[in-house]
Amino acid sequence: MQVFYCDTFVLPLPDGHRFPMAKYRLLRERVAAAGAPFRLRLPAAAALEQLCRAHDADYVARVHSGDLQRDELRALGFPWSAQMVERSLRSAGATLAACDAALAEGAAASLAGGTHHAGRARAQGFCVFNDAAIAALDLLERGAVQRLLVVDCDVHQGNGTAEILADEPRALTFSIHGENNFPARKAASDIDIGLADACGDHDYLAALASGLDAAFARAEPQLVIYLAGADPWRGDRLGRLALSRAGLAARDERVLQRCGEHGAAVATVMAGGYAPDVADIVDIHFASVRATAALWSSRQRAARQ
Repeated sequence: MQVFYCDTFVLPLPDGHRFPMAKYRLLRERVAAAGAPFRLRLPAAAALEQLCRAHDADYVARVHSGDLQRDELRALGFPWSAQMVERSLRSAGATLAACDAALAEGAAASLAGGTHHAGRARAQGFCVFNDAAIAALDLLERGAVQRLLVVDCDVHQGNGTAEILADEPRALTFSIHGENNFPARKAASDIDIGLADACGDHDYLAALASGLDAAFARAEPQLVIYLAGADPWRGDRLGRLALSRAGLAARDERVLQRCGEHGAAVATVMAGGYAPDVADIVDIHFASVRATAALWSSRQRAARQ
């Protein structure tokens, strides 16, 4: 299975910054050590034309030139740098490449992505460009798919994705998240399920099953972009939900099983994770990549029969 990474483009963040950049390198090393069936790939950067399908051209230009205002950088949470721009372009490129690989082979993954707070003309919450929206609109424009679904299981609502894709009937957005968590002002996804603080495995999985029923029935997708956030875990600093590792594994299994049942290709991206020990984040993300590879392997076996 093809797995795309961009951790070689590292952001120069101040010491003590709460965003765990090390998780990307450690996750790529974990995937590399696992060997087959994983095939690591370095993606091309997203092109200007692709960015501007999802984002305002003036905003894209200001990101490139470093002309973001102080309040915009505060909302982003990162200082501007040339490395930040390049990494953001590569992260979007990784999701684009994972979607194309998924359509060709049934499933693929990006070890970055999930930057779902970036809106059409704004950065927010560590998100510069919205990779899922960029990929969705590019695929639809190229005719690679006619219908797709974004399943967002990050603990924070996918407000930017909802905003950008609001007027695109061929792309359905489904977000299951902590209702009282960031962002304070949420956009309207096609399907939103907001959960109470401390929601555990049983209630989460029941709500997820209901949301997936509705999402797949409405979207009939050829492709699913799956944001497999590590932050619903009960040990996450920013999560406020209470899923166990087993609950997160069951979440991945249920999303991917639905993709299999409906014959939809799936591109899994990592989204958020803010546990105090970065090793916990890597473990959770790797489990999502491994679960995606299991679906890929089953489809490869079926194709050979």
